[in-house]
Amino acid sequence: MTSEQRVTSFPWPVGSATGIGSMPGTDIAEAQRIVLGELPDLPHLPELPGRGPGADMIGRGGAFLVEVPIELYAAQWRVAARPGHDLRVTRDLLERDLDTMTEQAGEFAGVFKVQVPGPWTLAASLGLPIGGQVLRDPGACRDLAASLADGVGAHVAEVRARLPHATVLLQVDEPSLPAVLAGRVPTESGFGTLRSVDPAVARTALSGLVAAAGVDVVVHCCASSVPLQLLREAGARAVALDLSLVRDLDALGEQLDAGLGLFAGVSVRASADMAGQVRDLWRKLGFPLKSMAEQVVVTPPCGLPGEAAGGVRATLTALREAGRRLTDDAE
Repeated sequence: MTSEQRVTSFPWPVGSATGIGSMPGTDIAEAQRIVLGELPDLPHLPELPGRGPGADMIGRGGAFLVEVPIELYAAQWRVAARPGHDLRVTRDLLERDLDTMTEQAGEFAGVFKVQVPGPWTLAASLGLPIGGQVLRDPGACRDLAASLADGVGAHVAEVRARLPHATVLLQVDEPSLPAVLAGRVPTESGFGTLRSVDPAVARTALSGLVAAAGVDVVVHCCASSVPLQLLREAGARAVALDLSLVRDLDALGEQLDAGLGLFAGVSVRASADMAGQVRDLWRKLGFPLKSMAEQVVVTPPCGLPGEAAGGVRATLTALREAGRRLTDDAE
C-alpha cells in the first residue's frame, strides 16, 4: 500500500478497482503484467481458461482439494478413485501461475487478490464416480467442503509466503449458490432438478472455508437472488455482484449498512459511465457519497475470458479510472 492510499476499515485502498479473475489468452506472464500495470491498487492473479481443461474454474478447484482427486470423464469433471494425469495438469497450471505471480509481484506491498471456486459451485458441477453430481449426496458435500477448506487454507498460506509484503484478499466464486439454495440445479440427465440445500448447511460450509482461509474474503456471485445476509453471516467481508442483476435494493442496503463491502460489477465501457452506474446505485440506497469510495470496489460483472485480447487493457484501465472518479465524488 502506497503512502497516497488512505487507510479505512475495509481491507482495500480507497477508490480501488480490480478484475474478477478470468482473462483471455494463454500467456500467464503477459496477463499478470497487464493486471499489475492497469490495476495497481488491487491487482489479482489472472486465470486463463483458454488454456483448456485444468485452467477452467472447476478444474482449478480440483487443485485445491485435499485427498479428493478429480478427473475428466466425457468432457466433465468428476471425483476420481486416485490422482491421475488430469489432476497433474491442473496442479501444474496452478504452480506455473503462482511462479509467475512470485516473479512479477514478489515485492508488491499492497492488497493482492486470489480466487478459488466455492464449495457449492463445486458440488453442483463435479460428478460422483457412480454418476450424478456431488450435490445429490449430503455426505459427499460435507467431505468436499472440508477438503476444499483445508486446501484453500494451504493455498492462501503459500500465496502469503510468496508475497511477503502484500496483504492477501481471497475471492470465493459461487455462481451456483442461488440455484443450489432454490433447488434449481439440473440433474445429470437434465430432466429434473436436485434437492435444495438448507441455508444453514450452506452457511456452515462457507463459514468453514472463510475460517480456514484466515484472510478477508469476498464472495463473487454473478447471478440474481444472491443470499447477501447468508454470505455476511458466513464471514464474507464483501460481495461481488453484477449490478444489472440487483433487484432488491432494500436487502442490499441493509447488508451494506451492516458493514458489508461491495465489489460493484459494472456493465458499461467508459469510465465515467462506470462511475455513474455505481453513483446512481449509491444514491438510490440513500448512502452519502463520501462512504462510496471506501466501501465499493469497481469490477467487471464477471470474468473477461471472452474479451478481445486488445480490449482487456482498455477495460481494466477504464475500471481503474472509474474507481478514482469515485474518490473524487467523495471529496
